[in-house]
Amino acid sequence: MPREFYTEKDIEDLFKGGIMSLEVTDHVVLTELAYEKARSVGMKLVSDKPDNPPSAPVRPYISQRQAQRLAVPAAAPVVTPLPSHDGGPPASQAEGMSLPQRIRSAVIARLGAQVDSNLLDVIIKRVLSSTGVK
Repeated sequence: MPREFYTEKDIEDLFKGGIMSLEVTDHVVLTELAYEKARSVGMKLVSDKPDNPPSAPVRPYISQRQAQRLAVPAAAPVVTPLPSHDGGPPASQAEGMSLPQRIRSAVIARLGAQVDSNLLDVIIKRVLSSTGVK
């Protein structure tokens, strides 16, 4: 079965014609602008898949890691104080640390060496500033 592609103009025409919803299947493809137009005019996009825009990255490694975590039998967690990335005090002494330092220590304790420290600092700074926390 051939695929049907919908553009921003197609969505606008459908909406003006009184169509308030569109079923999105494997054979119906919306462009990024069509997806945004449907959301802006209030058109309901019906799908059996998660509501992801066409340009949303597919991250199977996240769901695989989640599945691996669920498959491992639950055991009492072993908490070992890890030194912060800059050689500061262990995470167990978080009382004297600033919020960004505590977040950094928690992320490094959870993810270990797979974390890019410079990127982590940028992410922490952006998240804290976007939430209004200094």
